[in-house]
Amino acid sequence: MIYLLAALIAAVLLILAEIYRETHRFVVTEYEIRTPKLPPEMEDKRIVFLSDLHNREYGEENGKLLEKIREQKPDLILCGGDMLVANRNTHGGRESSWGKAAECMKKLTEFAPVYCALGNHEQRMLEDPENYGDSYWKYKKELEQAGIHFLINESCEMEWEGTRVLLYGMKMPSECYARFGRMEPSLQDMKGGLGQADPQAWNVLMVHHPEFVTIYKEWGADLILSGHLHGGVMRLPVLGGVISPQVGLFPKYSGDCYKEGDTSIVVSKGLGTHTINIRLFNPAELIVLHIHGM
Repeated sequence: MIYLLAALIAAVLLILAEIYRETHRFVVTEYEIRTPKLPPEMEDKRIVFLSDLHNREYGEENGKLLEKIREQKPDLILCGGDMLVANRNTHGGRESSWGKAAECMKKLTEFAPVYCALGNHEQRMLEDPENYGDSYWKYKKELEQAGIHFLINESCEMEWEGTRVLLYGMKMPSECYARFGRMEPSLQDMKGGLGQADPQAWNVLMVHHPEFVTIYKEWGADLILSGHLHGGVMRLPVLGGVISPQVGLFPKYSGDCYKEGDTSIVVSKGLGTHTINIRLFNPAELIVLHIHGM
């Protein structure tokens, strides 16, 4: 009995040590994305994808994170939302924290063009000025003055080796993030917000919530970039992420690169934590996408 108790205590201590380690470091995850819409002779294009930083710091003023991004020599940097924190405070009111995130993001513009989509935390600030005041607009203005582009139900166009690349940022109906009675976005919601995807272009969709991939594919996304689930908090072999923010068990797209037909789906496990300040067998990650034609 004593040996069993000692073993249990040792196991708990090891788990706590691993949780501490994983909430204080990040890894670089690299995925190769191939698409027939880009020419096979195109040189490797690198996209750095960040999501769910939640105002966390890695090193002084996020120096460790910024240095690792610089090393990737990105052609494009995309931020998939929830870079800050907007939540209830201990007194039942609302508050937001975004200073560390903003300072980090402004420095990203030294490495490549930077585009941002909304996460549910940025959207909460935007849609609830009664509680958050003008915090969202101050945050947005500060980043835009540094050269960062926001895509809120908007798109921008660029050209890679003679191929049109359309980058979209989707603002989801807030009901899609509800813990209970969650609403599923419709194809009409997407078309109403973003217009129709161009079948002749390579369509990259930044949309924070990964649960509704079927709709995103039907709309015409060629590459879907999401986050939100923090890797499922804890990951298990074969089963993947354990729980979603909406308290759903074993979400299908909890964090990985998935290929369905000609569509690639990349779901970030995130760089920070929120509400449940735990990571287990689920290190925070910075994603690097190597884009190739075929």
